[in-house]
Amino acid sequence: MVRAMKKLLYSLLLLPVLFSFKPSGQNSWIRINQLGYLPSGVKTAIWVSKEITSIKRFEVIDATTNKIIFKGKAGTNFGEYGPFKSSFRLSFSKLKLAGEYYIQAGKIKSPRFKIGSDVYKGSADFALRYMRQQRSGFNPYLKDSCHTNDGFVIYGSKAGLKDSTFIDASGGWHDASDYLQYSSTSANATYHLLAAYRDFPKIFSDEKQANGLDGKNGLADVLDEAKWGLDWLLKMHPKENWMFNQIADDRDHISMRIPKEDNQYGKGFERPLYFITGEPQQRGKFMNNTTGTSSTAAKFASAFALGSKIYSSIDKTFEETLSIKSLTAYKYALKKKGVTQTASVKSPYIYAEDNWVDDMELALASIENSPAKHKLISDIYGNLIDTALNYARSEPVTPWMGADTAKHYQWYPFHNFGHYELAKSGRSEIKNELMASYKTGIEKVWAKAKNNAFYRGIPYIWCSNNLTTSFAIQCYLYRSSTNDRSYEELEQANIDWLFGCNPWGTSMVYGLPANGDTPIDPHSAFTHLKNYPIDGGLVDGPVYGSIFNNLIGIKLNDADEYAQFQSPLVVYHDDYGDYSTNEPTMDGTASLIYLLASKENASREEDAAKK
Repeated sequence: MVRAMKKLLYSLLLLPVLFSFKPSGQNSWIRINQLGYLPSGVKTAIWVSKEITSIKRFEVIDATTNKIIFKGKAGTNFGEYGPFKSSFRLSFSKLKLAGEYYIQAGKIKSPRFKIGSDVYKGSADFALRYMRQQRSGFNPYLKDSCHTNDGFVIYGSKAGLKDSTFIDASGGWHDASDYLQYSSTSANATYHLLAAYRDFPKIFSDEKQANGLDGKNGLADVLDEAKWGLDWLLKMHPKENWMFNQIADDRDHISMRIPKEDNQYGKGFERPLYFITGEPQQRGKFMNNTTGTSSTAAKFASAFALGSKIYSSIDKTFEETLSIKSLTAYKYALKKKGVTQTASVKSPYIYAEDNWVDDMELALASIENSPAKHKLISDIYGNLIDTALNYARSEPVTPWMGADTAKHYQWYPFHNFGHYELAKSGRSEIKNELMASYKTGIEKVWAKAKNNAFYRGIPYIWCSNNLTTSFAIQCYLYRSSTNDRSYEELEQANIDWLFGCNPWGTSMVYGLPANGDTPIDPHSAFTHLKNYPIDGGLVDGPVYGSIFNNLIGIKLNDADEYAQFQSPLVVYHDDYGDYSTNEPTMDGTASLIYLLASKENASREEDAAKK
C-alpha cells in the first residue's frame, strides 16, 4: 500500500509526461537527474531499453509550452548494462536556458526536470536534517534524550581501567539507522562537516541553536552539527592515554526500537564502551583483525586540528582544547602503527578497515594547517610535511578505485582528503605529485566507467552510494585544485546517479527532491515504527546481486516495485527489509553535505560572475 501511494503521488506530480515506473508494455525509459541541472554545467540523461534497439535523436521540450527547445544526437549505443539490452547517453549541455523541461526520444518521455542556478539551493542544509535526527544524548527531532548512560568500559585493563567502569560518553550520532556509534565514522563525518563550512561558508543557513532546536545562534547550522561531533570525540578521548573506538555492538540489531528504549547489554541502559588497545578484539567466535591504533586515532587528530583552525576566530578556549587534543590524538596514533577495526559479538559484519597511512597523512596535513602546529615539539614529531608526504607515497591511490570489490569499509575513508590538504603546503612539486595521484585514481575508475552509459566505475559493494559520493568529491577536489576539467562529465555522472540517473530511476536521498521518486520505506526504526520522515538521509545504495543473495536476515516485506530493473549484476530495493541497499548512513550523508555544498557554491559563483 505504501509503495502504491508513493507511485501514485509521483505520477500525479509528473503529469502529463511518463514516469519512471513501467506502464503496461513499456520497455524503454529515460533517466534524468531529478534534482535538476545547472545552466553552465554538464547535462546528461540516459536512455535505456530492455530490447535490442537504437535511437538516433532526442529532443528537449519546454514542459509548459511543449515547444522543442533543443535537438540532439543520441550518439553511441553502449549496449547491455544490468537489466537493459540497449543504452545511450543523451547530452544536452549546450542548453543553458533556465526552465522546466522533459526529454523525448521517439515515443518515450522523461520525467520533468529543471535547469536553473537554484537547483541545489538549500540541498546541503536539507541533508543536515538527517544528521540532527541521528543525534544521541539529546535528540532535537524527538525533543527527548537517549543513551544518557553511556557507557561501561571493556578492554580497558591496559590503561588501568577495570571492565564495567563508567565513563561519560553520551552524545555524538547514531551510526546509521542502528544505534551503534563508531569513532572512525563519526570523526570522518565531523571532518567533512567542518570542511564544508571552511570551503563553502556562505552556503549554510542559521536556523537552529546548538542543541538542534529552532532558533538562530549566530553560527551556521553545519558548524553547530560539526561541534556536536567534536564534543563527542572529546569524550571519546578524555585523557592522553585513553581513547575509545565504539559504543555498543551488533547486539543492537536484536530489535527495532526508538533510541531511548535501548537496554540489551546486561547493565540497564548502559552500553559497552570499547577501549582502543591496538590488539584484536571480540568478533563473536572470531576476532577482528586490529593491528594498531593509527587509523582511528589519526581521524580524531584530523577532526580536532581542522576544528581548532575554524574555532580560532570563534572561540579561543575551544580552539586551545582542540589544538591540544589533535596532538595527543596523533601521539595515540603513533602508539602502535596499524588499523583499528570495529568489534562484533553475534554476526560476522564489521567495519573491516585495512588502511591507515591515509589517515596519518590527513592528520599531519591538518595539524600543519592549524594552530596546533605551534605547540609541537619538533624533535618528537619531525617535519610534518615531509612525514605526511611519505605516508602519501605509501598509498597514492585509495585501493578500492579500479577494483571490482572490497570488504565492508575496507578502504576508509573512501577518498583521501589528505592529498588535498597536503597540496596546500605551498610547495608546487608536492601539489603536482598529489594531484597526479588523484588523477591516477580517477583514471582507474574511468577505465571501467567509460564502457557503460551510466559511467559506472564504482564497485557495487555495501555502501556503494558512499563510494559514489566520495569519488565525486575527489573529482571535485582534483578539478578545483588543477583547473583540469577532463573528468567533469564523470564527476557529474556520479552526482546524477544519486538523484535518478540509475537503472531504477530513483533518488537515493530520502525526500530530495521533494517532488521526486525517493526512498520512502528505508531500513529505519524512525520510519518503520513511527512513520517519521528521515529527510536528507543517503541510503546505502545498490549492491551486486551476489552480495544481496548471500546476506543474513534479508527478506523483502512488500512486492518489489523495481523488480523489472533488478539484474544478476546489481539490485536496489526501497524496502525496510533490505538493510544492504536501503539503510541510510550518517557518515555517507555527511560526505553528501560537502558534495551538495560544492554544487550550490558553484551556482552562486556563476551567478556572481554574471553581475
